[in-house]
Amino acid sequence: MDSQYGRVGMPKPATSEGSRILSLWQGSWLAAMIVGVLVWGLLIWAIVAYRRKEGDGLPEQTRYNVPLEILYTVAPLLMVLSLFYFTQRDQTILTKVDNTSSHSVNVVGWRWSWAFNYANEGAYDIGTPGKPPVLWLPVDEKVTFELSSPDVIHSFWIPAFLMKMDVVPGRNNHFAVTPNTVGEFNGKCAELCGVDHSRMLFHVKVVSRADYDAHILDLKARGQTGKIDSGRAKLAGAS
Repeated sequence: MDSQYGRVGMPKPATSEGSRILSLWQGSWLAAMIVGVLVWGLLIWAIVAYRRKEGDGLPEQTRYNVPLEILYTVAPLLMVLSLFYFTQRDQTILTKVDNTSSHSVNVVGWRWSWAFNYANEGAYDIGTPGKPPVLWLPVDEKVTFELSSPDVIHSFWIPAFLMKMDVVPGRNNHFAVTPNTVGEFNGKCAELCGVDHSRMLFHVKVVSRADYDAHILDLKARGQTGKIDSGRAKLAGAS
């Protein structure tokens, strides 16, 4: 079912890796609903079957029931271990970065916007809270995002990619995805980082390789060559 309800609130994946993330999300909800229905059913059954009837005295008093206690100890443990297995399996695959990427983008999260360094092409783009930057990506080409921050913790999130990762000062986090849908998508900071957190937005354009190359040439024509480590410092110098 390719609908918002079938995806349990998730957007339609715009990357090759998105289907795995969506499957884990749907599976987690399915497991939760099965457990919920089972627990509600047992509760209702116990309420009806063991309700106190007029004229009955107190029910037989027991101290413990060994089989029952084993059941409600082992069953939750098995559920937790199952969820841990599938989460760890998919997380290991999704966060693995190797040398199969076509290109790399260094994402710099800074108060209060973003800078995108196109490492292979030697160009960059920056934005402001009032003018969010645009991240350009070629369709069907694997890209590695390298995340860095010169100030506080941010979080790089493109909802349509179904992928989010924190941008931590002093630590270079990274992940790789393959955008497989041409179009425009929204991105934002998903970590409360200060007064202008809500304005720390950006846009994503997934385009053909020809359009991507043309955009890189345009950035270079505007003098946006090389790499910057802080868009904040760049804009301060420009002013």
